[in-house]
Amino acid sequence: MPEPMGFYTDTTVCIGCKACEVACKEWNQLPARDGGEIEMSGDSYDNTLRLDGIHWRHVKFIEQFSESRVDGRWLMMSDVCKHCVNAPCLEVCPTGAIIRTEFDTVVIQSDTCNGCRACIGACPFGVIDINPASDVAQKCTLCYDRLQVGMEPACSQACPTDSIRFGTIRELRQMAEARVQQLHGLGEKRAYLYGADDKILGGLNSFYLLVDQPEVYGLPRAPKMPTRNLIPSSLFSAAGAVVIAVLGMVGIRKRRMDEQASDGGPSRGSGQSQHV
Repeated sequence: MPEPMGFYTDTTVCIGCKACEVACKEWNQLPARDGGEIEMSGDSYDNTLRLDGIHWRHVKFIEQFSESRVDGRWLMMSDVCKHCVNAPCLEVCPTGAIIRTEFDTVVIQSDTCNGCRACIGACPFGVIDINPASDVAQKCTLCYDRLQVGMEPACSQACPTDSIRFGTIRELRQMAEARVQQLHGLGEKRAYLYGADDKILGGLNSFYLLVDQPEVYGLPRAPKMPTRNLIPSSLFSAAGAVVIAVLGMVGIRKRRMDEQASDGGPSRGSGQSQHV
């Protein structure tokens, strides 16, 4: 059984070249756009904007300015499916289309997906969407076809700065922890790892080195599994059922009282009149 495999992304060395985006699209034969001509987004240098059914890699450009607007900085991050150890999308899929592979990665089988969109709502990272060409949900597969024959994923192979590193999760964690310590030694005390431990959905098989709060990069601070919402929902449902039952009993009792009133009251009244 192979060791769990994945990505470690060091955002501090990403240069925003989008080579990973291009490599991903070329290998997976994904269209540049969802029909029509390519248009500029007007959002900095980012024309991809988000991950979806035809964009499985997305390089984020975050331009930050100080009050003086002199010592600003760029934050760049190549975003992708996190291949969560506890994957919300896999939990809610009704057809079994979403599977965990022998590499501990999460893959959507297009021939089994019925396009119900349950996984889209369940993913806390906004990764999954419908591919309009196939009308089924699609996302990064961590190049499962390449992994099966011992090849590196297209995106990490194309990255010119090694911002995206591919390997076993064990080795990637060691590499990432050493890099954090190195940055701390160089004065970048804000460096930390997001998703490298088991605190976020049991661990992310695509985790990140960040130098600002998760929300700045568009990442949730504490994503939850769909089951976390089942207990409160069930309590509300049970309480609602009790309320409905009580209201029903009150309604039945009131109806009986109204029927008795319309019949002239209880029958014992007529019995008393016979004794007079």
